[in-house]
Amino acid sequence: MNALLCTDVLDVLCPMHLTLNATGHITHAGPTIQKMRADVPMVGQRFLEVFVVKRPRSIADMNDLRQATDLKLHLELRDAPRTELKGIMVPATAADGSMIVNLSFGISILDGVRDYSLTNADFAATDLAIEMLYLVEAKTAAMEASRRLNLRLQGAKIAAEEQAFTDTLTGLKNRRAMDTVLSRLVAGNSSFAVMHIDLDYFKAVNDTLGHAAGDHVLQNVARIMVEETRDTDVVARVGGDEFTVILPDVRSDDILRRVGRRIIDRLEEPMPFNGQECRVSASIGTVWIQSGDHPSMEALLSNADVALYASKHAGRARQTLYSPELRDSANAGILPIGRSERLNKH
Repeated sequence: MNALLCTDVLDVLCPMHLTLNATGHITHAGPTIQKMRADVPMVGQRFLEVFVVKRPRSIADMNDLRQATDLKLHLELRDAPRTELKGIMVPATAADGSMIVNLSFGISILDGVRDYSLTNADFAATDLAIEMLYLVEAKTAAMEASRRLNLRLQGAKIAAEEQAFTDTLTGLKNRRAMDTVLSRLVAGNSSFAVMHIDLDYFKAVNDTLGHAAGDHVLQNVARIMVEETRDTDVVARVGGDEFTVILPDVRSDDILRRVGRRIIDRLEEPMPFNGQECRVSASIGTVWIQSGDHPSMEALLSNADVALYASKHAGRARQTLYSPELRDSANAGILPIGRSERLNKH
């Protein structure tokens, strides 16, 4: 077989092969290995100037390399991206000392395909690398499909959880969400406040103008409460016309008085509905938990109810801050009206 025919055959069967002469110069490069150095022809260069022999470590020159026939070589291209290759060297002819080196990527095939834009046409048809590429592509496609499915499932889970914590009429948080937030705050050691808000005269709106008007009022009330509180506050609808505002990181009761007054003032403004005016007001019972206090959630909500009842008893459309005296008066059946007025008229 002449040399031309031999290289033509090797280019098909071993597209990553090199032929070397007795001095170690590259005399022919297969199409794929040359494609990896498209800008620098390999023919004419010394093999050991193009490749670093990483194993066997005993190889220092061409004489050592010639003795390593039939051994697996671990090589690395000297130029970036310094691709690692596997190789085996065999004598081409016994007469002139020429050698044939067949190379492959081994486990670095994915990097090779990416770095050099290789396709199946760059490998021998029987090369298992092709099968590996197909498997990798199939695995990648399956993983991508799995990722998209997981994202959809995660999105559905988040949506379901959000729905479970949301009041459908107003878009506010619901009682379940309120319980979750309060449980976290009660377990902590920071100051926060809870406002229990009940709408005054809401039943009259429902009875005279209908439930559509009542829904309109509830939606407006929700919007106003969100507008008059901070982004970090939680506004929840916990009953038909009952709301709770949770205010983390409260430093003074003056803040609570101002927030309560803004909510009360705005809710007293008439709300137009189908040519009619819906009129409500708000009574508020507020509990301020300071750093170091550790009430139970049940006691906290009960205290807010006591303060709310004091506001109702004092004439509605006002806020009452809870104090132990309110509890004592409530247990005795007497509520200190003057305290509620004093807390709100300042």
